[in-house]
Amino acid sequence: MENFAGDKKVGYSLLGNWEKKIVAKYVGKIPSGIETYHLTVCTIFWSAGIVLCGFLATYNIHWLWLTSIFILLQYLTDLFDGAVGRFRNTGLIKWGYYMDHFLDYVFLCSVLIGYAFLFNDKYNSLFFILAIFAGFMVNSYLDFATTNEFKIEHLGIGPTEVRLLFVIINTLLIIFHKTYLVKTLPYVLAFSLLGLCYVVYQTQKRIWKMDMEKKEKEQL
Repeated sequence: MENFAGDKKVGYSLLGNWEKKIVAKYVGKIPSGIETYHLTVCTIFWSAGIVLCGFLATYNIHWLWLTSIFILLQYLTDLFDGAVGRFRNTGLIKWGYYMDHFLDYVFLCSVLIGYAFLFNDKYNSLFFILAIFAGFMVNSYLDFATTNEFKIEHLGIGPTEVRLLFVIINTLLIIFHKTYLVKTLPYVLAFSLLGLCYVVYQTQKRIWKMDMEKKEKEQL
């Protein structure tokens, strides 16, 4: 029986190497009173703040600056939660896998709910974008269940790059307001759907190959 590998991510993202250097340098400097599970559950508070700021931004768009700060805080706690657990040998490997990635979904929902307050999205593009982003997550979990390799980066894009995109969107909304960006939602939806189709095709192709190789070995 293979060992659980949910705490070991595979794949490449644009900022991945930089992140590894940051974690290696600072993980030992996290205060001893802050444990891996504290960092994980912080996403609940950051997500609640993002939803609240999205609502308040309907009255004053500059609340989105605080939304971006919450996104940054979520990034930092998510970046270090697993690293702290491994560094201190806390032992919450499966709990961390479950809670961390469930709360990643909560975080994604909170961001899109915040935007839903702002956008007059008559085509419900945000709902479908959420469904497609969730599709990437489901693909990663099913891929992991069949291969025991946990891959959350696709086409060089991972959670970090997506968070950075959200911060850029917030900045553009503050500067240009929402009028122009609403028109981009159908394009975001289309490109996201194409990306998901490509990722699913590549994933099933790789798993098919694994099955066939296993079959050939059994027939020898």
